[in-house]
Amino acid sequence: MRYLSGVHDFLQIEGMTRVELEYLLDATNMNIPHAEGRQPAKSTLDGKVVANVFFEDSTRTRCSFETAVHRLGGEVFTVSAAGSSASKGESLVDTALNIEAMGVAVMVVRCAISGGAAMVAKSLKIPVINAGDGRHEHPTQGLLDVATLREALGPLDGRRVAIVGDVANSRVARSTTKALCLLGTRVRLVGPPTLVSRTMQSLSAVPDQIEVSHDLDSALADVDAVIMLRIQLERAAGSAISSDYRVLYGLTQARIRRLPAHAVILHPGPMNRGVEIDDSVADDPGRSRILRQVTLGVASRMAVLERAAVG
Repeated sequence: MRYLSGVHDFLQIEGMTRVELEYLLDATNMNIPHAEGRQPAKSTLDGKVVANVFFEDSTRTRCSFETAVHRLGGEVFTVSAAGSSASKGESLVDTALNIEAMGVAVMVVRCAISGGAAMVAKSLKIPVINAGDGRHEHPTQGLLDVATLREALGPLDGRRVAIVGDVANSRVARSTTKALCLLGTRVRLVGPPTLVSRTMQSLSAVPDQIEVSHDLDSALADVDAVIMLRIQLERAAGSAISSDYRVLYGLTQARIRRLPAHAVILHPGPMNRGVEIDDSVADDPGRSRILRQVTLGVASRMAVLERAAVG
């Protein structure tokens, strides 16, 4: 958890300790029955209002935070750029300051500016949660990815996880890689040279904990999990891929057969079916944990909101 002026912000995985991460993972696990609706809503946010300031498109993350607030007994409203004074030229910080003045308890920020959530946090007195900022980080996605892997595989020390696709433009890849490294996992980043750089190995301070590969077929044989990423066309990644991208880096049934029997498949969404992942792989009931990620996304965001609101 990142701290700022005594306020419990959650802005990035970078800088967290393993103890802090495991605390949130344990809290996530305890929230699963509530996230699934098997137990009644908690009262942690009773009487509190959470503001979702989403200046970038989202479905899963926005709905997940909204559901998490309701599961904690709070109230929530969402502001988008198109329906706010941002369309008239108001800055992200000014929008946030005005919303804070309405008495909200926590603000969730999603924006296209790398560092945008931290910029807001510096100006506000209430806790700020980063729901994705540019190419920087998406820390709650990193948390839910690791929670999903831990549920499927048990302790992640010494496990191997391949993250495949547009790593260069993926804030998800950055957050998830950092979280996995904190837990002692070996990470293999796979994709074309234009989208996977060896500079990404610097995400870990442990030598050789992060490996870079440009050959998906050879990268699958010894991994415990594969996290597929979509091409970030909105970040101009389309010019960095070739027309045979699916042939070289798509997760097909043929490639699934290269995996160990216990290996699982994740994808943060939205999926481009038939490009980075085939229907039969995404919907495989034995291997796919893609919908489970969505459920654990609610549980993990409950954990982050609880930590932010009550400390």
